[in-house]
Amino acid sequence: MLRTAKKWPCMHFFYEKITYIFDPLYHLWEHEKIHRKIAATLMLFFIASIIAIECNRQGWLPEGIATILPLNHFYAVQAAFTVVLILEVISLIFSIPRSFSRSVGTQFEIFSLILMRNAFKELSYFPEPISYAGNEEAILRILSNGFGALLIFSLLGLYYIIQKRSCAEQITSTDLYAFVAIKKGVALLLLTFFIIMGLRSMLNTLMGISHGDFFHDFYTLLILADILLVLSSQCFQPSFYAIFRNSGYALATLIIRIALAAPPFYNVLLGLAAASFAILLTLASNNLFHKQAMKHTPPIHSSA
Repeated sequence: MLRTAKKWPCMHFFYEKITYIFDPLYHLWEHEKIHRKIAATLMLFFIASIIAIECNRQGWLPEGIATILPLNHFYAVQAAFTVVLILEVISLIFSIPRSFSRSVGTQFEIFSLILMRNAFKELSYFPEPISYAGNEEAILRILSNGFGALLIFSLLGLYYIIQKRSCAEQITSTDLYAFVAIKKGVALLLLTFFIIMGLRSMLNTLMGISHGDFFHDFYTLLILADILLVLSSQCFQPSFYAIFRNSGYALATLIIRIALAAPPFYNVLLGLAAASFAILLTLASNNLFHKQAMKHTPPIHSSA
């Protein structure tokens, strides 16, 4: 029986219910067959989008549908990347019960995809066929977003390489069960809000109501969730090093959110700053955790 169950039986019941709901959803999402079906559906969606746009260009669609669909074929690319982002955000939500560092890494993955989508999004403003004249600024934005995504991708590889399991993450199995259950509960809440926000955005689009990118709004929720998890972690990882490290990762996600709201060029610089901050934080924390662990390790005396 868990220690938490002895002290707070109702909390143990709450943890079990969260785990009972989260685990089947997680295993369903991570199943290989599901990803294959999603990939096939995404290809069909992209092809259908191109066909629908072409039909709209030819005037073959009813007026009600024609007013919703665009006339530029490159909108199909933007729509496909939007679906890819939705899938990545869902993967991010399911990664929250893992370590803080892995969850932050997934957020950088999503940010690099957002930059890539922004690069393709610029194509939707180009005339067909594509021409250079008159689109110089848009081309610069494409280069900025494209190279920015590449640099974030490269820094992300370095970030994963230097990741280590530090002593601050070593907590007892009883506390670990409770802490992971709390993170699963936060993930379920985020998944619910993400679905609601996505449906509202889709409804506004169909009704022709102007609205912002709901990915940006969802990142605000991610920041609040990260801060909540940092506060929760103090109950299980009360050391200064763990608190500072987890708070630093939350700050990195805050910088990402600011980057999403920043104008072109500055968004890339802020994203690179966030990735560099996360890498330096990981290097510093790993070094401090190692020294702290060595300090508490008893010396080995020879038997001679």
